[in-house]
Amino acid sequence: MTNHSVDHSTDKPTASSRRGRRLSPRISRLTEVPQGRMVELPGRGSTYLVDLPGPTPESPTVLLLHGMATTAMLNWFPSLAELNEHFRVVLYDQRWHGHGIRSERFDLDDLADDAVAVADTVGIERPIVAGYSLGGLIAQLVAHRHPDRIGGIVLAATTYRFQEKWRERAFHRSWGAIAASMSEWSFQRAELRRDRLPVLPESSWPVGRLDVWATAEFRATSGWALAQALAVVGRFDASDWLPSLKVPAAVVITTRDRAMPVYRQLEMAKAIPGAEIFLARAGHAACALEADVFVPVFLEACQAVANRL
Repeated sequence: MTNHSVDHSTDKPTASSRRGRRLSPRISRLTEVPQGRMVELPGRGSTYLVDLPGPTPESPTVLLLHGMATTAMLNWFPSLAELNEHFRVVLYDQRWHGHGIRSERFDLDDLADDAVAVADTVGIERPIVAGYSLGGLIAQLVAHRHPDRIGGIVLAATTYRFQEKWRERAFHRSWGAIAASMSEWSFQRAELRRDRLPVLPESSWPVGRLDVWATAEFRATSGWALAQALAVVGRFDASDWLPSLKVPAAVVITTRDRAMPVYRQLEMAKAIPGAEIFLARAGHAACALEADVFVPVFLEACQAVANRL
């Protein structure tokens, strides 16, 4: 296990410097949102996918998995320009999120198998699977269930289990019972949201209107669906099989994270044989709101895994 302590933090903009700006410069330097398309995953359903060719045909591919309560583009748009200078980049909406697959159940194994189906659909043999928060859980499962289909994993702002302390067990068990009691209603409400989804991103959105686009993306995921997803996620525990992973791995620890305890991120990294550690001095929403800190560290982590392929 290698520890890479990297400090890319900058002074936060003052209130006066933020006035008149729709988006802080800490969020992204992008001038447009790349265009995607709806794709059919045979036997599974359809989802919204963005595929950005790499600088050369031989460039390795990074398959990006987003977090809960967001979409692929909303989670990852600040990272795309820098990543795409070195990698082919593929990202898509996961089940029950945005324009992702709709199903009657939310099952993490299904989400892991979806990732492999996406790789098959776009012709990727062994991508680097990079996951943020919820996406990190799925990346672990992909490595566990399909180790021969991926080149490596990058885990960011995520964990390997949720129920350890009695407060955590009490919360997740109580929430699980509540979610079970309203599962049918939640699914019906989530289905109604499908008819009101925002227009898919076009090839170019001016920077001044990214705020409008981001708000629409955030609203594309039903809160009813998330209530059920949270109950499933709370039961995730990779303790038994995490030390058996045999793919190159890098872990980006968000050191100011209040959602994923830092000590648990570190435990996860230590449990994965040969995992390299990278430190980002940022909170849980770093992928979007502290991109100036997160993106350089995340890029180094991806490059470290690529170098080991």
